[in-house]
Amino acid sequence: MKRARVIYNPTSGREVLKNQMIDILNILEDAGYEASAYRTTPEPFSARDEARRAGEAGFDLIVAAGGDGTINEVVSGITPLEKRPMFAIIPAGTTNDYARALNIPRDNFLEAARIIANNQPLAIDVGQFNEQYFINIAAGGYLTDLTYDVPAKLKTIFGYLAYLAKGAEKLPQVRPIMVRIQHDEGTYEGFASMFFVALTNSVGGFEQLVPDANLTDGKFTLLVIKTANLFEMLQIVNQMLLGGKHINNPNVLYVKTRYIKAEAIDGSQLMINVDGEYGGDAPAIFRNLQQHINVFANLGNYPAVTPDDVLAHEAEQRFKYEMERMDPFTLSDLEQDQNY
Repeated sequence: MKRARVIYNPTSGREVLKNQMIDILNILEDAGYEASAYRTTPEPFSARDEARRAGEAGFDLIVAAGGDGTINEVVSGITPLEKRPMFAIIPAGTTNDYARALNIPRDNFLEAARIIANNQPLAIDVGQFNEQYFINIAAGGYLTDLTYDVPAKLKTIFGYLAYLAKGAEKLPQVRPIMVRIQHDEGTYEGFASMFFVALTNSVGGFEQLVPDANLTDGKFTLLVIKTANLFEMLQIVNQMLLGGKHINNPNVLYVKTRYIKAEAIDGSQLMINVDGEYGGDAPAIFRNLQQHINVFANLGNYPAVTPDDVLAHEAEQRFKYEMERMDPFTLSDLEQDQNY
């Protein structure tokens, strides 16, 4: 019989995940696995180390049950292995960006576990940042620290809306950084407020950041926001909410590339966020490991709309409404104040 190891974060999912672990293991047993579970500890890299140990011990499947941080650690544990086990996700975090990309239910742990039994594997790309790994997104510059700047308690209570509130609070503080970013198509050298190295379409619950995302093509989507002007940044966000129209904005560099090197050339600190966690400072080199891990995905049927989707939609509609009703004189004042 094949062996499966569930690595779960007991603090994720308001402890519902922990209470349903026996049922999850039973689903895996019914799918043909001898299943066991490992509860992560507060020690650094607990999930990563257990994933590596289980992979080296010959487990056929490693299941990451928790938020995006737990998922990243498990990926980081199995990516360097020569013989890598199958990978699966039971999302129990705040935004669950990668689960969105795989169409895995995000409000029902047992339904997410049943995706494994459907046996629909997908060979996905993995990003490498220096000696670290990611499967969703890496980013640098202002606002990219939101995922670890929002208090954990607020994320648990308000979820997606906590990021929106914190982002709105910090937006006026954004300043330009002089950067040099090399990629397959050339080099961008100039002002930027932030940049994204994306493997999926979703970040922080926004599902149109990369409207043409491909999980298997061996390429990142590089987005460079070339402005720190508040008015122009609000325009970019509004275009993103309107179906990904931001990719044609002149203040956005949008290219597909296998390799990226990013650095600040004005002495600024350029912090790098890797799948929602602080990963170090630039200079940073990113490489794409094409179709490096096999993951169970929901390739056939898309899950029903979840409560998180409803909250996200309401927040986006509220943002659009506020944009439409803003006094043009106020916008002009904001633009004047944020010019660089």
